[in-house]
Amino acid sequence: MCSTLHFVPRRSEERGHADHGWLKTYHTFSFAMYQDPKHQQYGPLRVINEDRVSPLTGFGTHPHREFEIFSYIVSGELEHKDSMSNVEILTRGDIQLTSAGTGISHSEKNTNKHGVPVHFLQIWSIPSQSRLKPAYYTRHFTDEMKKDKWARVVASVDDEGVNKEREGEGTPAPVHSGLTMYATILSSGKTLEKELNRRKAYVHVIQTSSDKVAPGAKVKLSDGAGGELVLGEGDGAYVAVNSSSAKLVVENVSGSEGPTAEILLFDMDA
Repeated sequence: MCSTLHFVPRRSEERGHADHGWLKTYHTFSFAMYQDPKHQQYGPLRVINEDRVSPLTGFGTHPHREFEIFSYIVSGELEHKDSMSNVEILTRGDIQLTSAGTGISHSEKNTNKHGVPVHFLQIWSIPSQSRLKPAYYTRHFTDEMKKDKWARVVASVDDEGVNKEREGEGTPAPVHSGLTMYATILSSGKTLEKELNRRKAYVHVIQTSSDKVAPGAKVKLSDGAGGELVLGEGDGAYVAVNSSSAKLVVENVSGSEGPTAEILLFDMDA
């Protein structure tokens, strides 16, 4: 039986890494001082940075254009301010998406006064059209919405069920890219399946520690036809979809009473 999916691991310890004191960050794709021609982008995905920002520090006001930029908050608090007059404190379960279009400026800071760092993933995708009008969206998904099931947290703007309003708890944020992003919090021993409808996919297991080689949950990817790959926290996987009926199987193989795994899945155009 031929494998319907082809997996290529992106190990946590092989990602780009920078420690600026106030910021500890890992780069899945080339970013800033980390440049690797083998990891520039995948489909419309251009950036996955796993950031930890110390209290009362952060990214000062800076410009963006022609990117879809979204932040997935894992823990702590992140203050967002932008040139569209949006000011918001984001916490666990929040997703904030900025369609930068013709240009915006924003800042992202940890304003927590109690010594708590913020851990979040900053994700950029390339829009399917240029010169869009800048727009801002926030969504919230509780842990229960993601526990042992897939939550569709970001989806292409014209997909069915996508709410184009600024806010909409539990509905996917609209992105101007050929991309759907799912999230789950998968208990040890549990298995989820997801039919992949596009040509590529990417899986990322969120890292609960800041160690270069992270302890924690183990996740097995398989396609039911012989292809499989085990990932640890911080690891990712490039997934080539070789069949129109491909189904991804994800299992938390951390052992009896092992840790949960928080997983992001991107189903994408080529």
